[in-house]
Amino acid sequence: MDKINETEVPAQHRRSPKGSFEMTSKHISMGMRGDESYITGPWEGGPPFDVELTRIPPGKKNYPYHFHACQWEYYIFLSGSGKFRDEKDEWHAIQAGDHFQFAAGQAHQILNDGDTDLVFYVIADNTRVEVVTYPDTGKTLLLPDLKLGYMQKAGYYDNEE
Repeated sequence: MDKINETEVPAQHRRSPKGSFEMTSKHISMGMRGDESYITGPWEGGPPFDVELTRIPPGKKNYPYHFHACQWEYYIFLSGSGKFRDEKDEWHAIQAGDHFQFAAGQAHQILNDGDTDLVFYVIADNTRVEVVTYPDTGKTLLLPDLKLGYMQKAGYYDNEE
């Protein structure tokens, strides 16, 4: 059995260049193995799930609007208020005590529209391979390769023969 107190896990702060996206996270499940890197998973010897404690400051979003090909995410909101954008591109209110999940293929994004930090846990299954798509920009992220770019449509046998 592994045991850790979340106070022992270092916080990782992320902010986008123009400041639209900002959050501080503690990857608790990664901390159990003494790993302070931001992105790890089964491909790097990590657990098959991730437990993350996240804080989003007022007026900020967590990530660009995206969806996972394989991964599910379960959210537990502890304090603050905000809203989330769903796969239908609709926004819904969030408050402390709310729980929700996004299945693989459901686009999502979180915005803190309150006056205090929005604090929540997210529990996600870490799949060995993942593809993340960003509908607003058309970008695709491939894990574990950490390749982010724009994919061009092609026929299945193009350049194969």
